[in-house]
Amino acid sequence: MPNSENIEIIITKYLSKSSTEKDLDKLLDALKDESNKELFKSYVKANYIVDYCMKDFQTEKEKEKLLQLIKDSDKGLKRKKFVSFLKYAAVFIVFASLGAYYLFNTSTPKNEPIEVVATEHIITPGTEKAILTLEDGTDVVLQKDSIYANGSVSSSKNKLVYTNNNIKPNATIEYNYLTVPRGGQYFVKLSDGTEVWLNSESQLKYPKHFTEGKTRKVELVYGEAYFDVSPSTNHLGSKFKVLSKYQEVEVLGTEFNIKAYTNEDTVYTTLVEGKVALTLNANSDILKPNEQIAFNVDTKSYSKDIVDVYDVTSWKNGVFSFKSKPLEEITRVLSRWYNVDFEFTNENVKNAKFMGVISKDSPLEDILLSIKNSGFITSYKINNTSVILN
Repeated sequence: MPNSENIEIIITKYLSKSSTEKDLDKLLDALKDESNKELFKSYVKANYIVDYCMKDFQTEKEKEKLLQLIKDSDKGLKRKKFVSFLKYAAVFIVFASLGAYYLFNTSTPKNEPIEVVATEHIITPGTEKAILTLEDGTDVVLQKDSIYANGSVSSSKNKLVYTNNNIKPNATIEYNYLTVPRGGQYFVKLSDGTEVWLNSESQLKYPKHFTEGKTRKVELVYGEAYFDVSPSTNHLGSKFKVLSKYQEVEVLGTEFNIKAYTNEDTVYTTLVEGKVALTLNANSDILKPNEQIAFNVDTKSYSKDIVDVYDVTSWKNGVFSFKSKPLEEITRVLSRWYNVDFEFTNENVKNAKFMGVISKDSPLEDILLSIKNSGFITSYKINNTSVILN
């Protein structure tokens, strides 16, 4: 396993875009150790920002400077237990700075003076919260670390769990709703063992118990959800379907993400593992891993592309990942998580494209400062739950 110094070198090589697959394997192997995970996290939160002019890392001097920053950032830091997901693409999070993210634009920023930032309200990140609507219409407020138990359903440790207890074919099906507001997220394990992560401003309708031997159906009423479906082999061959306003997804046992917000004109379905069949109006198509279908709700047309599933699904693991995304799209994501509304005083700024990774634990002001430092906005102002970008 690489020692601490070697890990620092590997991270630097990765940031400088000169790492090999072997380097990445070494880093990931080292990160299996809890102490190394904390070391990795300390790099992210060490309050170093790579200067914009260094983004191409064209010289060895620049690489050495970055390495020194990383070494200095680790001095005096206490080691605490750190639990996180770490997959191959997750190392992109080293672009982050002080709980926010390393953000750079894909084109040259304007050389304009930066105005003083005006703020009137501190915006905090979202947290685990949702409203559970029971079959009799009763609403139960679920919050971080809240405890709830009622027959076959219980909530604890930020998740809602139903017992595995299917009903007989002739029994009445009772539906529950799980609604996640802006500034929230939540996890639910359905009675068949299927796991669902709900993003901010989302609602899922599902049976309290599934009917034995029949197709298992749930409905994503709106919003975004990640599904890890319990295989049909565990349920007498019964299929699993996810219904939404514009499409139907049929699976046998797989992982996929659906993004279907009511204020966006495109529904995205992305396959991580397995195989799914989509029905969109009168059309049908098959998705393979790493493929995404984008369905335009206005034109009723769709396209299929290969995508980086990490960028699509990273939200459920505590980060938002953007690759050449316009600022307008980024602010839509931020508005849901931080429960704020964005206003642009310059329409042209909406199309400025950025890339980077945002920790969902980041204070909003850290993110706004990074955007401001790009040079495409001169200032920002927070007024209660409104953010004005100038």
